[in-house]
Amino acid sequence: MSDKPRGGAVPTEHGAGAGPHRAANAARTEVVWEVLRAALADQQPADSEAEGLDIVDAGGGTGGAAVPLARLGHRVTVVDPSPDSLAALERRAAEAGVRVRALQGETGDLARLLPAEHAHLVLMHNVLEYVEEPAAALSDVAALTRPGGAVSVLAANAVAGVLHRALTGHLADALRLLEDAEGRWGPGDPMPRRFTSGQLVDLAERAGLGGADIRGVRVFADLLPGRVLDGEAHVGEQLVELEKAASEHPALSGIATQIHLLARRPR
Repeated sequence: MSDKPRGGAVPTEHGAGAGPHRAANAARTEVVWEVLRAALADQQPADSEAEGLDIVDAGGGTGGAAVPLARLGHRVTVVDPSPDSLAALERRAAEAGVRVRALQGETGDLARLLPAEHAHLVLMHNVLEYVEEPAAALSDVAALTRPGGAVSVLAANAVAGVLHRALTGHLADALRLLEDAEGRWGPGDPMPRRFTSGQLVDLAERAGLGGADIRGVRVFADLLPGRVLDGEAHVGEQLVELEKAASEHPALSGIATQIHLLARRPR
């Protein structure tokens, strides 16, 4: 895999220079990719000819993150319960000219499917909201991570849920969500649970992970009306830069649609 690109920009389908709407899509993901690039660079051997790192995407679905990571030369495994998603992943990887290992299973199956302390990086994006036991699922992921390795968690933000319900006029729902331990506004809420930053950090620490880096993802991208992106060509690029700055702002990051946590397993 030494002929694959390394470092620099992650090759994705939404380049920032491909028009304002595509740049807006990039703004929704660039904060996460920036953190992942740094985490991978920290663990990449100094020998530029060395093979890539071992990465596991737990619940990685059709490979939206896995395929770009494989294009960077890393050995990527996706574990997902859906055979249809894994079939789509294999097609996507083939079209990109890369190899991604696909394994069917839940987070509880990780210990059976893969060796302990196998991965330099484990992704768990948009998964904790749906598993029955978030603490157990994150512990399973932590056990798969080698000492010094990193775990990347992306989850729905309860605070943003309150804001979005209030802005759409559902004030009673917003109040219920604000007071609910699971971050839900009622039985009709399609999201099984949402998290606060504090809850995610607590889950990570209980799983034996430390050094949590918390960022807000999609602070403005989900709030801007479409007409804003129909303006000047550079609006999309400006949105990317704004999202990156807001992701670490002590006040603005708290209203982001999603929370990204990167934590490490101690050496």
